[in-house]
Amino acid sequence: MKLRMIHNEERGTLITFCGLDGSGKTTQINRLMSYLREKGYDVFITKQPTEFVRKSEIFRNYMDTDNHNNFDYRALSLLCAADRVQHSNRIIAEKLKEGYIVISDRYFYSCLANLKARGYENDMWIYDIAQFIPMPDFSFFMDIEVETAIKRVRSRINEKERFIDIPLQYKLREQYIKICNENSGILISSTEDEFKCFNKIKLYVDTIL
Repeated sequence: MKLRMIHNEERGTLITFCGLDGSGKTTQINRLMSYLREKGYDVFITKQPTEFVRKSEIFRNYMDTDNHNNFDYRALSLLCAADRVQHSNRIIAEKLKEGYIVISDRYFYSCLANLKARGYENDMWIYDIAQFIPMPDFSFFMDIEVETAIKRVRSRINEKERFIDIPLQYKLREQYIKICNENSGILISSTEDEFKCFNKIKLYVDTIL
């Protein structure tokens, strides 16, 4: 089901990246940021959900442990959705008005993917909320095999022992691909060399620059 978002009619450009942890989002965001700044564009980098949610007890519970008995995931999803509405309309929208190229590490699509991957297929409220979110000019979905993504995460010094819900990662990957196809996203296979990945991304971005 397609999300109905607000069309971006501002001077700025909104580019989003979604995908599994370890799919190469940060690498490609940094490459794109450097490329655009070298060409003289004003670039604003941001992330969703914001630190307000990331540091909350309910968010950390789902990220760091396998015991979620004290929390309801729908409650977390609503919190994340509210955070994205606030952030999109008070931070991102303002930067777009100022003419920035805004690059967001994750976006509303991630909220939807997580909700569906956890079994909340019939929750329609998230589609209602999407109507208050700016639509990206380009929404890139970084796709990679789950095993490779986990290996990359484990290679990070501070995340070697991090809890990862492995069965969930397979469901998330499936949902990201589905959401990408339903919402005119751009699927980028990050199993390829990172330079080849970036060249594909650059070709799309160059079409509006």
